[in-house]
Amino acid sequence: MTSIPKSEYARRRKALMAQMEPNSIAILPAAPVYIRNRDVEHVYRQDSDFQYLSGFPEPEAVIALIPGREHGEYVLFCRERDPERELWDGLRAGQDGAIAQYGADDAFPIGDIDDILPGLIEGRERVYYAMGTNQEFDRHLMEWINQIRSKARQGAQPPNEFVALDHLLHDMRLYKSAAEVKVMREAAQISARAHIRAMQASRPGLHEFHLEAELDYEFRKGGAKMPAYGSIVAAGRNACILHYRENDAPLKDGDLVLIDAGCEIDCYASDITRCFPVNGRFSAEQKAIYELVLAANEEAFKYIAPGRHWNEAHEATVRVITAGLVELGLLEGEVEELIASEAYKPFYMHRAGHWLGMDVHDVGDYKVGGVWRELEVGMAMTVEPGIYIAADNPNVAKKWRGIGVRIEDDVVVTKDGCEILTTDVPKSVAEIEALMAATRSEVA
Repeated sequence: MTSIPKSEYARRRKALMAQMEPNSIAILPAAPVYIRNRDVEHVYRQDSDFQYLSGFPEPEAVIALIPGREHGEYVLFCRERDPERELWDGLRAGQDGAIAQYGADDAFPIGDIDDILPGLIEGRERVYYAMGTNQEFDRHLMEWINQIRSKARQGAQPPNEFVALDHLLHDMRLYKSAAEVKVMREAAQISARAHIRAMQASRPGLHEFHLEAELDYEFRKGGAKMPAYGSIVAAGRNACILHYRENDAPLKDGDLVLIDAGCEIDCYASDITRCFPVNGRFSAEQKAIYELVLAANEEAFKYIAPGRHWNEAHEATVRVITAGLVELGLLEGEVEELIASEAYKPFYMHRAGHWLGMDVHDVGDYKVGGVWRELEVGMAMTVEPGIYIAADNPNVAKKWRGIGVRIEDDVVVTKDGCEILTTDVPKSVAEIEALMAATRSEVA
């Protein structure tokens, strides 16, 4: 299983501290545990920023980064070893493990944070912290700051400035290292196998949840602990609901299925969408819409390269889709005028992609100084044009209604253009039909 090496976490911490002003401290809390219902917790997933700097997988932990601190710049507060609790909940790293396994220079019990952290903050001019993302920890931090302020007459020096830590970190996270791309590539490969498995399993009479089960099986079989987001398995008209979640409708002969699903490896997401016919054969109308979306998907890759700006790929998909809708008779008029008036939006209402990384909709500004961001090597994103023709759309012929198609791939910007991480999933009509026909002949 591919994972981020310990040396990379150290490099990230060093790079962040190099951007911090002298005599400052950065503070990050781990993600809290969320209760699902009563005594049952949701599966724990570490906060992405905390994970990015530490790789530390446990809750009830706090990072303090203090550039220039004599006794070590990386301080980690975490739970103590506790044989009784570990019997119930699993092993803990403890303070020794925080240092030996996770590279902390110094580690303290989380129960001692009220006594120790104010002393680390005192005398620092700036605190780097993501205010507003964890209200409970915000309250604790302000208590510690006020504790220092209350001692000002005794010579205590509270910090005089808060700096948005998330802004610095999120810009760093936008640029993926070779190790990150390797993990994302593995996540994409596992997800590709899951999509293929769902295509092979599809047949009339099953339900959407049957295909979701095939996805989940392949994710876990590949070593992924969880999906990167709630899987969408949308058959027929459900494919026209962008964030469809129910996944319980029957698969009907003659319908398309849209699957938007990807797994997460070492907290890095994949995000793939494919569409295929329940019975293995596209109708003429389904094929026409599908091949138009595919043409837009492939056109977008030409505009993902260093020096191109973020919106160029989206603009390319809009041109292809608008011209294609005119050709199919679903729109009427001059293509440029239709684009200018956004006449395509009832059919294509979302953007062509988003940043991808530790969060499936990853962090990073899309505009800088009011203009679209220029793409650079290491940036990762999705390419996901789509066409959705509502089942009750009175402005189109009945034969088109209820068709929803989205095709989504994951790409990383390279010095020569981009690498498509998700090429293992069949994408052309001929490839999909051949895969599904082969499966049916094996069953027969």
